[in-house]
Amino acid sequence: MEFAEFIKTPTVENVCMKRPFTKSVTGTLCITGHHVILSSRSENHEELWVSYGHPLNLSLVHWHHVILSSRSENHEELWLLHSAIDSTEKKMTQSNGKYILILRCKDLQMIELEFNGGDDCLDVASSIEKLSHVDDISLKYPFFYRAGFEPLEDGWQAFLPENEYTRFKDCSEEWRLSYVNKDYKVCASYPHAVIVPKSIDDETVIKASQFRQNGRFPVLSYYHRQTKAVMMRCSQPLTGMNNKRCKEDERMVNSVMGRGNKGYIIDTRSPSAAKSAQNKGMIKSVMGRDNKGYIIDTRSPSAAKSAQNKGMVKSVMGVTTKVIS
Repeated sequence: MEFAEFIKTPTVENVCMKRPFTKSVTGTLCITGHHVILSSRSENHEELWVSYGHPLNLSLVHWHHVILSSRSENHEELWLLHSAIDSTEKKMTQSNGKYILILRCKDLQMIELEFNGGDDCLDVASSIEKLSHVDDISLKYPFFYRAGFEPLEDGWQAFLPENEYTRFKDCSEEWRLSYVNKDYKVCASYPHAVIVPKSIDDETVIKASQFRQNGRFPVLSYYHRQTKAVMMRCSQPLTGMNNKRCKEDERMVNSVMGRGNKGYIIDTRSPSAAKSAQNKGMIKSVMGRDNKGYIIDTRSPSAAKSAQNKGMVKSVMGVTTKVIS
């Protein structure tokens, strides 16, 4: 696939950009495979770069950015990292007959582009909408970015799972390093090497992953050297309408919470969803006699995203706990 298929009008002249608390800029708008570029050709030269990439989180990623650069004598640049275009809105002003394209960014910025012609506005909007939703991961901007400097080291080799695992010799008797996810086919969001109980083979891990949402089977997240207490994480079980169970998944959990050991299962779903799972026996099936379960009422990611889109920048995380054992 070529990016040119999505770019109907690569260049538009006399486009006015308006942003809150910033003076308007009129110049040439250019559409590339990964950026919208607005460049004014006056003496006070300014540019706006908005990347199309869709970041997985809001961490600082230098290759996803919005850049507003001023090439006047007092040269200034504004880099808004982890940027992306979340949505677009088209409208026409009745007063002067201008066509407006509003870009809503994921960092809560709103950028308004004013066009003289309706066709140019529609073409640019269509191009941005398609380029911001490219499914092929290999077409994302990081695969095309070329750094302007020589890297001092390979960051992918800085923290190897094998080297990190050797630091925890105390847990080597009960845990092992598994490469069951080396091709990311078992779980797309887990690393290629994970720490699992030593008594559990890879076939059991694969079957347990099929019982968990998105394949997120239980893996070791934290190990306390003095008490040998551990913390594992996983996604919710897929019980289905028939209330099915998975002996491999239960075996994997019970291998950690064996007899005589006290354990807790913490459910971060909504109370209603957790109560439904409890009624179906999914929590009790792996808890055992000496283990307790807790429900932690947290706002879901979709609720947090909805609050962000509505401009609610207050905390959306309210936590309460309830014992269910």
